[in-house]
Amino acid sequence: MQTTTPNALPWYREPWPWLLMAGPAAVVVAGFATLWLAVSSNDGLVADDYYKRGLAINRTLDRDATAARDGYSASAKFDFQSRKVELALSANTAVPLPETLTLRILHPTRAGQDQLVLLRRSAAGDYAGVSGPLTDGRRLLQLEDIEGNWRISGTFVFPSEQAVAMKSTTAR
Repeated sequence: MQTTTPNALPWYREPWPWLLMAGPAAVVVAGFATLWLAVSSNDGLVADDYYKRGLAINRTLDRDATAARDGYSASAKFDFQSRKVELALSANTAVPLPETLTLRILHPTRAGQDQLVLLRRSAAGDYAGVSGPLTDGRRLLQLEDIEGNWRISGTFVFPSEQAVAMKSTTAR
């Protein structure tokens, strides 16, 4: 009696070796993709000068306390089409209001999207300036005088909010 054996295919023509190699191959590809992302992207959450920032925290707290003591508050309006920022500033002090202010528009996690807007006082007493383009999302605002003696803060969500009130975050 003679038995016939089916024609055996070479290993590379069988599906099982390829199926078993697909898992490790996918892990290798994912590893290279992760390596590329780690090397090419910037981690905006880590500060390069964290020690200097830690030393400067007392000065920052003093500026907030000065703003609270002098009663600084502001209301800002944003026109997102023209990117114009209009601001009304008030204080409980007899010191004249400054001619120029700086408004920092800060992204909570991406330092590359932060902006600095110079606001100049008009004849009517309010301030105006022009911001750069903004992406959607929450923004932190910090308003201060040019000398850095006081600072007030606020938050707004772009583009759903067009006006924001700012005040000192410290109460003494």
